[in-house]
Amino acid sequence: MEEIKKLSIKQWAKDDRPRERLLAGGCSSLSDAELLAILIGSGNRKETAVELSRRILGTYENSLNRLGKQTVREIMQFRGIGEAKAVTIAAALELGRRRKEEDVTEKPCIHSSRDVYTIMQPIMGDLMHEEFWILLLNRSNRLIEVLRTSQGGISGTVTDIRMILKNAIMHSASSMVLCHNHPSGNLKPSKADSEITKKMAEAARLMDVKVLDHIIMADRNYFSFADEGLM
Repeated sequence: MEEIKKLSIKQWAKDDRPRERLLAGGCSSLSDAELLAILIGSGNRKETAVELSRRILGTYENSLNRLGKQTVREIMQFRGIGEAKAVTIAAALELGRRRKEEDVTEKPCIHSSRDVYTIMQPIMGDLMHEEFWILLLNRSNRLIEVLRTSQGGISGTVTDIRMILKNAIMHSASSMVLCHNHPSGNLKPSKADSEITKKMAEAARLMDVKVLDHIIMADRNYFSFADEGLM
């Protein structure tokens, strides 16, 4: 049986072409798959760019968040996606993450654990390894700086209390919030998490700096020591 050839995007009706639709109606008029199709430009012998994009997204439960966690090599598993296209996808998703991260520079006030999560989720939500961060605040609980203090592997990272306090003093912080992620998605604090929280609070108190909370981040949720009455 003769193989049925798929129409290329250029052969589609003008109103069905993603680029033309974007120019006419703006980015918001396109689906995630159509936006992804613009990035990859073409599909393969059996799929148009949009069909291939739908299949890629479907593999990751139609989640851009999950797609953003894939490596270039993992994205290249799809027929029609070579290194150049995979790099383009990875770069576009990274730009989106950095765009969210820029909101941190607006120096908001921290009123709750949810405020911390809102700031840190774009930074830590996609990480596949564990990192430890601190949010330094002034007397009005306005954010001074967000700093990564350590980076580890999948199951843990080393926390240096002295380095954290040094950063707090250098930035004249009155208080701080500790934050680290659990790539596994398990939000239950470990014994080590509880111990470092206690030690950090005690050491900071000697320097007249208050530890307000310790947030454990997962992909779409978080655990707050303060909310649970553990501070």
